Amino acid sequence: MSRCFSFASMRDRCLESTFNKSGLRLMTTTLGDDTVMQCWMPKLREDSKPNLALIHGFGANAMWQWADIVTRMTRHLNVYVPYLVFFGESYTTRPERSDGFQAQCLMRLMEAHSVTSRLSVAGLSYGGFVAYSMAAQFPAVVDRVVIGSAAVCMEERDIVEGRFNVPSLDVAADILLPQTPEKLKELMNMTLIKPPKFLPNCFLYDFIQAMCTEYREERKELILAIPKDRKITEIPKIPQPTLIIWGDKDKVFPLEFAHRLKSHLGDNAQLVVIKNAGHAFNVEKPREFYRYLKAFLVDSRPSPTTCSANENGK
Repeated sequence: MSRCFSFASMRDRCLESTFNKSGLRLMTTTLGDDTVMQCWMPKLREDSKPNLALIHGFGANAMWQWADIVTRMTRHLNVYVPYLVFFGESYTTRPERSDGFQAQCLMRLMEAHSVTSRLSVAGLSYGGFVAYSMAAQFPAVVDRVVIGSAAVCMEERDIVEGRFNVPSLDVAADILLPQTPEKLKELMNMTLIKPPKFLPNCFLYDFIQAMCTEYREERKELILAIPKDRKITEIPKIPQPTLIIWGDKDKVFPLEFAHRLKSHLGDNAQLVVIKNAGHAFNVEKPREFYRYLKAFLVDSRPSPTTCSANENGK
């Protein structure tokens, strides 16, 4: 089938320019054990600024998911936008597929670039699982956490008991990794409150070719690994201040999972529910999303002067 004009390629080029103008550059880092990670990172890191890793989920690539946040947040923080393993040019020959392994790879990437403290992590959907695991595994480095529409407190039995809009993980994988226009439309209907009413099939095929074909089997394994043996009683309670953000009409991870996570973390977490938004609230309500992120990650953070005074006992 002949392809029409590639909107996905054009948007990628536009976003690359945007990221560059925001002071970021795309770098590829070899971690030394047949694992390679690609990441947008500051051209010049400012030691006076805290650090922030923006962690993507499935669907569109990291640039598409975080563009609206990057252009604003780089004014306040050293921003890193990684491609998780099996996304972009990141890959591994190791067999691990857990979110915990993704978190370890990402932390090793941060360490390779001397980010060893004052790191906040914000994750969307699957990226939220990785962000949570980073906070649990590396509390000395990660100081603040944002979980966006990620059912971290789900259990393996939740799927069997019908708490999701899909009957099995295999069906979920077919939707999250669409290979046909029909499946892509199904994904948009699940993630957006008002999906586009009409898109030519050539545009849909173009998106699939750009976003959903590489490492498909490995990504499916990532999806299948999420709930495996997962029990609330075994999920650690992270010590960092945590912001939980959810769309009130999320069809992928229903709102009850946000309340479950808030209950699990107690007073250490705050929950924000964005009205008239679905799973992809970062696309539907980017300005509102940014306001909550800035308030939590920038405005409520003690200034360096205050921190220094506290450390000196003043």
